[in-house]
Amino acid sequence: MAVLRGCRVIFGVLACLLVGTAAQAAEWTVHPGESIAAAIAQAAPGDVVRVERGHYRERLLIDKPLTLKGINRPTLSGGLKGDTIRVVAEDVVIEGLIVSDSGDSLLDQNAGIYIRPGAHRAVVRNCDLSYNLFGLWIEKANDVRIENNLITGKRDYRSASRGNGIQLYNTKGARIVGNRIGFVRDAIYVDVSHHAVFRGNRLHHSRYGTHYMNSYYNLWEDNDSHHNRGGLALMEVRNQVVRNNRAWANSDHGIMLRTIQDARVENNVVAGNARGFFIYDAEYNTLRGNLVVDNIVGVHLWAGSINNQVERNDFISNREQVRYVASRDEIWGAKEGNHWSNYLGWDRNGDGIGDVPYEANDVVDRLSWRHPMMKLLLASPAVQTLRIVGQQFPLLRAPSIVDPKPRMHPDHKDWRNWLGKYFPGAR
Repeated sequence: MAVLRGCRVIFGVLACLLVGTAAQAAEWTVHPGESIAAAIAQAAPGDVVRVERGHYRERLLIDKPLTLKGINRPTLSGGLKGDTIRVVAEDVVIEGLIVSDSGDSLLDQNAGIYIRPGAHRAVVRNCDLSYNLFGLWIEKANDVRIENNLITGKRDYRSASRGNGIQLYNTKGARIVGNRIGFVRDAIYVDVSHHAVFRGNRLHHSRYGTHYMNSYYNLWEDNDSHHNRGGLALMEVRNQVVRNNRAWANSDHGIMLRTIQDARVENNVVAGNARGFFIYDAEYNTLRGNLVVDNIVGVHLWAGSINNQVERNDFISNREQVRYVASRDEIWGAKEGNHWSNYLGWDRNGDGIGDVPYEANDVVDRLSWRHPMMKLLLASPAVQTLRIVGQQFPLLRAPSIVDPKPRMHPDHKDWRNWLGKYFPGAR
């Protein structure tokens, strides 16, 4: 009996604690003309602050775990000073707000929402961030989730004077999903940030769609980068997975791989850019299943980019398939081959693999890169004769990308859908 009585007491205490905890969670509603900051000050950790539709001119500091929720998309304006919202507590959720008008100090990194060091597990979703220097600055905060936001910068500023749409610095475990970002310096800037996922974002009209530096073990998947200077720039990184993305109509490169190792770049579409891939100082990476179509240069390969596996890619209708200057051949497609739309060989046994290797460049290509005015003579009999002589005499042969198993047919049957998607005025 004593044991049963003791159990009843313990269960009763636990029930009281649970009821007390539930009772602590409350909702606060802010009406137009009232202060959001005052409601945050009154709220307890775990509470929900609901902001009704209206225009609120104030700058907020969120220093406790709570939810700030907009009802029918109220507007919060920072008055063109400092950060519009600054988050310093863990487990803060911000959703359904229009957040605008931060200051414009690059030195102070003014942002629409500044997630400060230690504000782990912050969530920002379904918000519009407009006319802020940086849309979101996230610093030393882990496991943040940035989902389904619309972010536009200070469009009337020069590109170099704008901030980035989303800036990640020294973070782990971020999830950046379903955002639309444009008219900023770089749509997503990632520095010293690891184990992150970037999925389903649409990035446009910026310097770079995304700009990676010194960041490892990240996934970049199902994103669109278009009408930027560069689509995706991966620099000084390792162990990236870049798959099922589309980089098109960028005025310079679609995807840049610079000083990168141990990455998988697969099943991406790179179309209508000045350079499809720009590969510089890249080793021990896998490029597989990509469609590289209708770029001025399909791949610009440079600076010791060797020991990469390049298999089952389709290189179609690029003005130059590969631009490669080096002292030795580089073998691509050793196991399964790639498709090259300008391959002139044959397939006598019908196995789908060309009978003679594909060579991307010859001595005429190299001369035209070093002396651009020579392009005026490319159709002349003398230059065509030089091509034939270079093929016959090894001493005149230029080192090239060599594919020993060129595939006769592309894997991407829909490649024609990507023709003609150029950056305005690029051609």
